[in-house]
Amino acid sequence: MPTTNISSSVNASLAKIVSVIVVPLVSLVFVLAVLLFIWGVAGIIIYRENPEKREEGQRHMLWGVVGMFIMIGTYGIIRLIANTVGVASPV
Repeated sequence: MPTTNISSSVNASLAKIVSVIVVPLVSLVFVLAVLLFIWGVAGIIIYRENPEKREEGQRHMLWGVVGMFIMIGTYGIIRLIANTVGVASPV
């Protein structure tokens, strides 16, 4: 029976770490990626006559989309690990 207590306390600790630290951090990075995408769209609209600035805006949009996909993948990995370990999914 001591193994069950240790296992449940480890699961509870991991769930708390993920919900308090990891999920807010991933959410923050996701928001930053969305803002980078919006910044790129604004750059394209504002500097539509300047090809160099438009290209910079396109790069910002591309990296914003890449960042969003990475963060969505991170949410999926967190859920997969939580379900594998048997912890309630924090996301």
